[in-house]
Amino acid sequence: MDGQMTLPEGAALTINCTYSATGYPITFWYVQYPGEGPQVLLKAMKDNEKGTNKESEATYHKESKSFHLEKASVQDSDSAVYYCALSD
Repeated sequence: MDGQMTLPEGAALTINCTYSATGYPITFWYVQYPGEGPQVLLKAMKDNEKGTNKESEATYHKESKSFHLEKASVQDSDSAVYYCALSD
């Protein structure tokens, strides 16, 4: 999903990330809080590897070419721009 999301505090969050690269790219989620530069939130390098950071997680699935970001309960402090990125 592209664009802005508005969720009530305590709601679950999923941001989808799919890609078309071949091989085994390194997958990242970056977060950029207001007034700050982007910073790495999660990283995964192999199939079925789960990246975790605080209450956020994402599992790299090579077959479906996905690395969806999930958070069980969002807070106001999670308000930011989130980027999915790949590196070979």
